[in-house]
Amino acid sequence: MSNPNPNYFRLGLFVFGGIAALVAVILIFGSGQLFKKSFMVETYVEKSVTGLDVGADVRFRGVKLGQVTAILLSGRVYEDQIKLDDRKEYVIVRMRILGDPDELLNNVNSLVAIDLRARIKSMGITGVNYVEFDYYPDYKNYPTLPYTWTPKYAVIPSLPSQTEQLLAGLQGLMQKLDQADFGSTQRKFDSLLTNLNSILTGDGKANAGIVQSVQDLNILLAKINQVTNSDELHILMQEIIASAITLRQMLGSVQGDTALSVENIKQASAQLNDLTRIISQSPSSLIWSDTPAKIILPTNGTQGASTGGAPK
Repeated sequence: MSNPNPNYFRLGLFVFGGIAALVAVILIFGSGQLFKKSFMVETYVEKSVTGLDVGADVRFRGVKLGQVTAILLSGRVYEDQIKLDDRKEYVIVRMRILGDPDELLNNVNSLVAIDLRARIKSMGITGVNYVEFDYYPDYKNYPTLPYTWTPKYAVIPSLPSQTEQLLAGLQGLMQKLDQADFGSTQRKFDSLLTNLNSILTGDGKANAGIVQSVQDLNILLAKINQVTNSDELHILMQEIIASAITLRQMLGSVQGDTALSVENIKQASAQLNDLTRIISQSPSSLIWSDTPAKIILPTNGTQGASTGGAPK
């Protein structure tokens, strides 16, 4: 029997060496992950998790903490003994978190109590999803999904994904649009346009419309412009100014006469006060007063001379 071909022996050695090199590379570059401490957590999702696959990243505010290890259904894991109609049929997402379980696992419940939640997010236009851990102050708007079984791992409640929220908002908008009475809205809009047209152009009766009113206003302004630019208006303004000056002078003179009259009235009032005072002190003076002096009328010079003495 002939000896085996030495080329086969060399080929076997080459394959064996390649497998050994591959194992060494895996051990060298993966040793950091293989020998790191880790622990498991899980979350429950009520809606579809399309785009999330095993091996997807688990991040906290963008920092990678671990990866998704399994995506299961609660009906097969926890509810296999429950009737189909009574099952929750949540999607169970199990994740391996890198870190010391003795240090971190005990803090999971306290972190959940202060609003730590899990949410499936998209990495952009690629459509690849990942699990994001973060603190969400508005988590109370999304109650925790109820369950009756005892979880195998620590549970971090989930929030609806951003895609679900967007689709829910669009669905609500579509429902409101379906319920909207577009026919009534169209009729009201047509009525509004009719009223606006009537206001602008008039109704042919008492309402002449804004357009006609603007035309009449333009005519009135043109007439006012003609009047204000005429020479007669300038003459009238000059006469008005002259009349105002004359009136001012008359008022000035009247004011002087009035002041003189007031002064005379003051003097007469003072004299009357004196007379009243004398009468109040000596009323008999009005009756028993002395005979007034004889009034001598003025005469000419001849009469004066004869009166002075007899001729010599």
